[in-house]
Amino acid sequence: MKTKQKQSTRSGFGQAMAELGRNKKVVALSADLIDSNKLNAFIDKYPQRFFQAGVAEQNMVSMATGLALEGKIPFACSFGVFVPMRCLDQIRVSVCYNQANVKLVATHCGLATGEDGATHQALEDVAALRSLPGITIIEPCDYNQTIKATKAAAKLKGPVYLRLHRAKFEDLTRKTSSFQIGKAQVLQKGQKITIIGSGPIITEVFKAAKELKFKPEIINCHTIKPLDSETILKSVKKTRKVLVVQDHQVIGGLGSAVTELLSEKYPVKCKIIGMPDQFGESGKPTELWHKYGLDSRNILKEIKSLIK
Repeated sequence: MKTKQKQSTRSGFGQAMAELGRNKKVVALSADLIDSNKLNAFIDKYPQRFFQAGVAEQNMVSMATGLALEGKIPFACSFGVFVPMRCLDQIRVSVCYNQANVKLVATHCGLATGEDGATHQALEDVAALRSLPGITIIEPCDYNQTIKATKAAAKLKGPVYLRLHRAKFEDLTRKTSSFQIGKAQVLQKGQKITIIGSGPIITEVFKAAKELKFKPEIINCHTIKPLDSETILKSVKKTRKVLVVQDHQVIGGLGSAVTELLSEKYPVKCKIIGMPDQFGESGKPTELWHKYGLDSRNILKEIKSLIK
């Protein structure tokens, strides 16, 4: 069930890893960020299947590739500014070129990283990875969904990138909610406009929706790649207007994927809300979302502009 207790998506990852450890093929690697990556429970239970790479992300990804090619299911963990940003070459050549069964996990992404500041707020990671052949990109919206996404990633053959967050948010889904990689989730059926998002920033979408006199259709597009074209097109053909909300640069993220689809299959009026081609700064996630126009107030403004 949904809960008002605030939890982070990275904590959901930690819980899932502790459970996945029952599978002897599952191993974990960290680049000197055990606590931040929430790997403590896994290490306590399965210390022999944890590998500390130190501050050497390129080496960690290479190690993970070797483990994958020997039949293991490695989860290589760091911050989004380090994985994928610091080791993109290894991800491209070692992981994706070989279609190695490596799971890349970033626990500090977007402005939701908050007080860690601009250097540690990964706002370009999806753009960096989306063009790489054969990689699956997932950004769960809450704690519950992250547990399911992590377990699903372990079962999926091939490269996966899990985009997770440091800050705590209320759950949008229930423990019993279904989850399928590549299948977007309609969180609210509605009319007049389709709002598409991924990650905890969807909480801001619901805040904005409460201020409207109608119910907009809200889609949690947790799988950014491959994109669920069927669900998106079905909704857009009904509403004919689209707003994409992402805690990422406007360029290259979920919004770009959606507009690429629509420009070819069903051109409609569309707007992307995201980081406006600049770096962030230190502050609480909600304060930063407000300053850079990713909060409920600006979402509401853009909804009204699109439907008028």
